[in-house]
Amino acid sequence: QVQLVESGGGLVQPGGSLRLSCVASGGIFTITAMGWYRQAPGKQRELVASITSRSSTNYADSAKGRFTISRDNTKRTVYLQMNSLKPEDTAVYYCHIEGSIFWGQGTQVTVSS
Repeated sequence: QVQLVESGGGLVQPGGSLRLSCVASGGIFTITAMGWYRQAPGKQRELVASITSRSSTNYADSAKGRFTISRDNTKRTVYLQMNSLKPEDTAVYYCHIEGSIFWGQGTQVTVSS
């Protein structure tokens, strides 16, 4: 059974940083592309960043230059380093196995002074 568990969210001031983690259990992690998505209140879920099994990355325009996605296959973990956070980054962040039905439960990120 595939399970994704996110952690690392919280409250941070504008300009601050957070690192999100997503640990995957079950499945074959090393060959899966992974993505971080977010959903703000009243808005649709959107892609933030994705990473292939060979660590090629893709970013939403809003994340470019501020966020970095990475993975550690030995730990079955994908990370999202978020720097220079803005209030508009406030959302629930979800981990996802690209092309699958599997999502994590989400972790809340709130950027506020």
